[in-house]
Amino acid sequence: MAGGTGLSHTDYLRSILFPDAKVAPGPSLRSGDFGEIVVADFIEYFLGYWCPRELRYQDRWNRNDSTKGCDVIGFKFANEDNPGPADELFIFESKSGMSASGANRLQDAIDDSVKDRLREGMSLNAIKRRFFDRGEMGDARKVERFQNEADRPFRRINGAAAILDEAVFAETDMAATNGAAHFNQKNLCLLVIRGPSLMKLVHTLYERAADEA
Repeated sequence: MAGGTGLSHTDYLRSILFPDAKVAPGPSLRSGDFGEIVVADFIEYFLGYWCPRELRYQDRWNRNDSTKGCDVIGFKFANEDNPGPADELFIFESKSGMSASGANRLQDAIDDSVKDRLREGMSLNAIKRRFFDRGEMGDARKVERFQNEADRPFRRINGAAAILDEAVFAETDMAATNGAAHFNQKNLCLLVIRGPSLMKLVHTLYERAADEA
């Protein structure tokens, strides 16, 4: 893709593909994408869901615009050869807070997760279509299994995640978080991931990716 631009691979990534490091909304997109990827890794490698996260970012043509739809989607099959009501669809809303703002980002994630009821169908369709485009028909069929709940029942789990810098976590009243109004309250999972100097880590990861291209 860098061919014809006159740019090295490193400069191509920095100036055309990656969100801007300094000019808004680039930094917030970087932190948001980082948060989504961390949540996707968590549900895949700790909770055992299949989470084809790479598809969400592959068609982003505007580097400083976020990808629309559900943030993180995971799939789990009790028996891949025989779909049944024990199969699970896990949909996470992710919010990053890497600088002080006074907001409760976990509450923001819960509130925005309510919108996933409407975004679910479009997001599943987008994932399936990308698998079709890549000729990966088996994976497309796995997604298709969750597109008609009336005929093929499954368990739906919703999640809200906050990825926070330690300083932001320290000033957030997590006990005030309330999920009572969520449409899937009985199957709503909350996740908080925190660490020091997260924004510095995010920028460092982008620079390393560019330098190693």
